[in-house]
Amino acid sequence: MPVGYGSHTARIIDRDGAVVANASVLLEVEWNRVLDDISTARILVQPDGDCCGQMARVRAWRHKLMIYRNASPCWEGPIVSPEWRTDGTVEIQAMDVLAWLDRRVPHQSIRFTGEELASVAGWLIEDGFLPDDPGHTVEVIGPTRVRGDRQYVKDVGQTGDHLRDLAATGLDFTAVGSRILLLPEDHCGRVGSLSDTDFPDGLVIVEDGHALATRWVVHGSEGVAGEAGGVDPYYGLLEQYVEETSILDETSATMAAQSKLRASLPAPVFIDSQETTLAPEAAVDVPSLVPGWCVDVTTTATCRNISQSLKILGVKVTEDGDGEQVKVQLTPAGLGG
Repeated sequence: MPVGYGSHTARIIDRDGAVVANASVLLEVEWNRVLDDISTARILVQPDGDCCGQMARVRAWRHKLMIYRNASPCWEGPIVSPEWRTDGTVEIQAMDVLAWLDRRVPHQSIRFTGEELASVAGWLIEDGFLPDDPGHTVEVIGPTRVRGDRQYVKDVGQTGDHLRDLAATGLDFTAVGSRILLLPEDHCGRVGSLSDTDFPDGLVIVEDGHALATRWVVHGSEGVAGEAGGVDPYYGLLEQYVEETSILDETSATMAAQSKLRASLPAPVFIDSQETTLAPEAAVDVPSLVPGWCVDVTTTATCRNISQSLKILGVKVTEDGDGEQVKVQLTPAGLGG
């Protein structure tokens, strides 16, 4: 179903799989997808009949929210904040499956030597869920082609933080329902094309000079360091330094520096579409709008023209009495999240 024509339903599911409540009268729905972080969702329900009593039983982390678009599941994750209001409405706020990893720690000590980053990420996820799995799958879209040394110590650090550290060194991840997708940073599978007519509210083209750097220095632990770049013939010298304590070898530090350099040189140019709604005629399918994939965008509506593949960083879908709206956040393909 194209943009603007989605109709949503929702239900609350218990840890054991039983249905706690069906959100029969939805006033508002909002869900999103993001790259390299946790997405969120929110519903506002006007309970009717037995639904009020059912909604009274909703508990944070015990239950999860499932949202369906045109009867197909599109988002799910643990409820973190139910609110019961005096006007009779109930608001449910939830986070996706990755949120559990922010409440988990490594359950054993391990050291990886020259390991593919997707394999390291897969181990972190499986170890995090091993003692108590809420229901998940991991799908490796492709190898990162980045290898390095990593070490994790039992009960030290949150698993989610360790996963985000990997995302700073050549790996991307995102959640779609209960699936956790791992993909290389330069992945760019195309899911459609957009032009000025697909952005009826207009576009803002931004060149992010704050992110520009021509040389990166990355320091890991145990005295290891890596660098990439130098004096650029166009920009001159702009240097950035960062510490990545999870990095244990110079090869990984150098690859991390190269990854950061790719994301900051030249100055990233992106479409600021946070407040721009896609037109109903947009030639993309909403379920296919997954962070890490790309859309081809052509715009000549501003003084700065763009015609290039842009990576999806985020998707936000809302529905209320005025219908469905879909917004996307895009960045040049090949740049990290």
